[in-house]
Amino acid sequence: MTELLMFGTFFLLVLFNIPIAFAIGLTGMLLLFMDRGLGAIELIPSIMYASISSFTLLAIPFFILAGVIMEHAGISKRLIDFANVCVAHRKNGIATVTVLAALFFAAISGSGPATVAAIGGILIPALVKNGFPKPQAAGLLASSGSIGIIIPPSIAFIVYAVVASDIVPVKISRMFIAGVVPGVLFAGALLAASYLVIQRTKKQTAQTASTVEELEETETLSGSYKRTPREFFKAFYQAIWGLLIPIIILGGIYGGVFTPTEAAVVAVFYALFVGLVIYRDMKLRDLPKVFIDAGVQTAVIMIIVGAASVLAYVVTTENMAQNISNAIFAITDNQVLILLLVTLILLLAGCFIDAISALYLFVPILLPIMMEVGVDPTTFGVLITVNLAIGLVTPPVGLNLFVAAGISKQSLKDVSIGVLPFLFASLVILLLIAFIPALSNWLPDLLNM
Repeated sequence: MTELLMFGTFFLLVLFNIPIAFAIGLTGMLLLFMDRGLGAIELIPSIMYASISSFTLLAIPFFILAGVIMEHAGISKRLIDFANVCVAHRKNGIATVTVLAALFFAAISGSGPATVAAIGGILIPALVKNGFPKPQAAGLLASSGSIGIIIPPSIAFIVYAVVASDIVPVKISRMFIAGVVPGVLFAGALLAASYLVIQRTKKQTAQTASTVEELEETETLSGSYKRTPREFFKAFYQAIWGLLIPIIILGGIYGGVFTPTEAAVVAVFYALFVGLVIYRDMKLRDLPKVFIDAGVQTAVIMIIVGAASVLAYVVTTENMAQNISNAIFAITDNQVLILLLVTLILLLAGCFIDAISALYLFVPILLPIMMEVGVDPTTFGVLITVNLAIGLVTPPVGLNLFVAAGISKQSLKDVSIGVLPFLFASLVILLLIAFIPALSNWLPDLLNM
């Protein structure tokens, strides 16, 4: 009965357009008041404070700050230019540029919406000029941005490791490396879908350019001609400082030089050095705006973490995970059916709940069930993260959709339709990850993580 009350209250609040953070927090508070009475008033602040004061979660604001600095420092534009020089002259090259740019920036920011915002202004017009209908161009960008929470460093993996550690020890470093192969497969699926989209539209770059100026701009953005070695090395030289960031972060973590939290701090100082000293696109007077932008993004996440921790506390103390587990095993104990059921639950949840809230809500409930049917924590961590990455492009709460719609000046409905080919491709990868554990575990096992 408590479980039904929890989910019923939460989704009722969501239907009344209560912000997700408040909906999940109010649900947890209601259940806590029902169990503890007025004593919950003293308990709630301590629960929220304990959740957001975790040293491990300190990596989140620093990775966000590093991503914001890199965007203002012009690193994202140089990464796009380099990807453009490498592959844009090939067939379906501009889609490849989009996905590669998302991969590069994902390895910096760890955030899906941040990735879309950083590269969308440049790449959506380039995609349109190369024959992509505007909704599909925005859909590809939104889907590519979802890679941001799969490729390390991933904010979602950090939160998963923190939440799961109450059940079983999970290392952030192992989760980071476990996301590499699924992230690359995810990118490959988006490229395959984009190829089908551009084949169906049957438009050529030249046909979309109505003036000489547009044609010249298209050649610059889309790379319709093969670049010379000199142009390649020039773009590589400009982008090298951005390309070194994931190498420094991940190399430092896996080399034992610093922890993931310390790596985030290193990324901030490195980004400041590149922006202020190397590129000089950013000035000291820009820092207040950078810190404010990063602070706002961090505050949003931490409010969600604090509110969700109250509900997570109730789930744990009320033994809800065991009750739901018993109910599921009363229906079936078949691993395949349970994996399909859990995947369906997470996909539906992703339509309404942001990734951080979903992790706090579902990990305490579903991880014990997964372990009982033989799914290890690493595989489940990647599975739930990819599910939530897909949730970033599913209405009505897909954050990437809102960002892409704003940049492309399209309605949410049009972008939601445009994202469908890439959504179907993502679902194929999701099923592969669910039923082939080696995709998540092979690389971290190879590296003895």
